Amino acid sequence: MTNGQTPGLGRRAFLASGAAFLGAPALAQTESSTTEIESDLNEAVVRNISSFRAMDWRPYFSNLRNGAVLADITSRAVHYWSEDGSVYKLYPSSVPLTEDLTRRGRTSIVRKVEGPSWRPTPAMKKRNPEWPDYVGPGPDNPLGTHALYLSWTYYRIHGTQDTRKIGRRSSNGCIGLYNEHISQLFELTKVGTQVLLI
Repeated sequence: MTNGQTPGLGRRAFLASGAAFLGAPALAQTESSTTEIESDLNEAVVRNISSFRAMDWRPYFSNLRNGAVLADITSRAVHYWSEDGSVYKLYPSSVPLTEDLTRRGRTSIVRKVEGPSWRPTPAMKKRNPEWPDYVGPGPDNPLGTHALYLSWTYYRIHGTQDTRKIGRRSSNGCIGLYNEHISQLFELTKVGTQVLLI
């Protein structure tokens, strides 16, 4: 090289720093595999990934009328069963940051929006006054590409542009999925699909 640098040094340094960045949210091992130590997406996290498994709908729903969605906060998974039982899907999800932001119980999908817009709730705005009042559809939207609105005010199952959130306690109450997964679930569900958060 004519500039006196060692060939490949810049590239190696770049790759090493990139590997360190990607390793930042690595899993930490402790005695308890369910201990939560997350508060920031850049801090280490312990996940209970052993409970991310296929489940049967019968313990949770009396029937599959209109299809069924089960959001399991503990295992951070969303399950879907079609009305005739022929389709079953299992998706990793993000869940609420804290127990006080978490809502459990039965609800249903009341509206479906492709390309949703987003407004922070009054409680979000109080906690984060720097947040914008409105974000239109697009790559900066916290709801990702699709949103399933539930009968509970402010609660949704939606996509996310920030894929680091999936598998973590990272939401303000909603259930988040990878954009490719929410687009699948969006197509599979309909207004009236029953939803249970446990």
